[in-house]
Amino acid sequence: MAAAGAASAELVIGWCIFGLLLLAILAFCWIYVRKYQSQRESEVVSTITAIFSLAIALITSALLPVDIFLVSYMKNQNGTFKDWANANVSRQIEDTVLYGYYTLYSVILFCVFFWIPFVYFYYEEKDDDDTSKCTQIKTALKYTLGFAVICALLLLVGAFVPLNVPNNKNSTEWEKVKFLFEELGSSHGLAALSFSISSLTLIGMLAAITYTAYGMSALPLNLIKGTRSAAYERLENTEDIEEVEQHIQTIKSKSKDGRPLPARDKRALKQFEERLRTLKKRERHLEFIENSWWTKFCGALRPLKIIWGIFFILVALLFVISLFLSNLDKALHSAGIDSGFIIFGANLSNPLNMLLPLLQTVFPLDYILITIIIMYFIFTSMAGIRNIGIWFFWIRLYKIRRGRTRPQALLFLCMILLLIVLHTSYMIYSLAPQYVMYGSQNYLIETNVTSDNRKGNSTLFVPKRCDADAPEDQCTVTRTYLFLHKFWFFSAAYYFGNWAFLGVFLIGLVVSCCKGKKSVIEGVDEDSDISDDEPSVYSV
Repeated sequence: MAAAGAASAELVIGWCIFGLLLLAILAFCWIYVRKYQSQRESEVVSTITAIFSLAIALITSALLPVDIFLVSYMKNQNGTFKDWANANVSRQIEDTVLYGYYTLYSVILFCVFFWIPFVYFYYEEKDDDDTSKCTQIKTALKYTLGFAVICALLLLVGAFVPLNVPNNKNSTEWEKVKFLFEELGSSHGLAALSFSISSLTLIGMLAAITYTAYGMSALPLNLIKGTRSAAYERLENTEDIEEVEQHIQTIKSKSKDGRPLPARDKRALKQFEERLRTLKKRERHLEFIENSWWTKFCGALRPLKIIWGIFFILVALLFVISLFLSNLDKALHSAGIDSGFIIFGANLSNPLNMLLPLLQTVFPLDYILITIIIMYFIFTSMAGIRNIGIWFFWIRLYKIRRGRTRPQALLFLCMILLLIVLHTSYMIYSLAPQYVMYGSQNYLIETNVTSDNRKGNSTLFVPKRCDADAPEDQCTVTRTYLFLHKFWFFSAAYYFGNWAFLGVFLIGLVVSCCKGKKSVIEGVDEDSDISDDEPSVYSV
């Protein structure tokens, strides 16, 4: 009873910590969205939608280490179940985590296919001054209906894709259809939800290849290199202003005697005057930044930024080397594309796969490492989106700027992060498959030991790390794994996506190394909608 009470108290403490984590996530999302949204175009509904979507993305990513912790916590290190972890309690814990995934994944589907598209199209229609609110809602619902149809199709396909083949090969068509419905009922809708989430994860994989891979190289190097000096940029800008004013004076001098300027000179004069307005606007922003307390504060934090940059590049190298060795292991030792390149053990050891078992001996270092990797994955994704912007093929739709991001761009940002977070779980599984499946669980196996004192053999039970060969009643599989590998063709696509991720990371690393320091007012000369009374202190 005492052991059960102590275990219950520890679980309560664990859930309290998780609750505090949720509050921290909500606070971070509010600060992040308010930091980037445009002060002139901020809307209450789009702001709430962005904060809620970003929070769902972070909470979903936080569920993976919780899932691994719970299945590991039910067993002792000697391979036996804890006194309180009987079959009913274990099933309750598994169901709780499974229902947590059901809830969060259903909310993600709702956000991606219903709420975010509706809010986006609503504000797109709001740009027309003559449009009434009723017309805006009708138009937004009309476009959102297309997304709802896609969601329904994904759920239907996932519900009736046969995961198992009927035993009787001579069964009739009606028996085959009946078998599909029985399979749907036995899975309680898991296959339908898994197919829909896997489809979104595939899109998230493309977003991770585009944004996260580049962000993993750009974020550390930008922190290490820093930005250019505001005083030096002001000096250069002043020289450019003097040069442009000279050109304008030269062109205007041609018309002093009353003669009209040729068309070519008029075009050149217009270009120089536009350039002069931009340079003077830069001058005002540079002057403000040079004299601001925020610039001095950032200058004092410069050594800390360098340390963070070095730490992030080390984490990136750990991640990339581990992912390369894991993919190489799949290429050499998996059953091939028909099995989705799935392997249940590690034939080639990678740094992360070796580090996690070592950290498991000291609670909770392994969970801290997994959490750091997940959060690093999310922050580098944010950095990649900020650096690249939001594109539709070769057309740039939106730029992400501190204090100047439009509501539609924030909605796009949050949707992309939702999709990337879905892919994060598979990336972690690729790095440490056995750990993600079973955590730190052990199970007991029989071994025959020959005794010197007595004739004959004696049976001894020794603990062994849980793997694919373990009995089902001895090792509990994480709920994350059930969602990851329902369909082999998605796993095969993720495998090839990992190679593309590594290639984009290397390209981004070369590009980031070759690029010079960023301007202290990056983007001011590109954004024509920035007013003179909206200083760019946020760009420091």
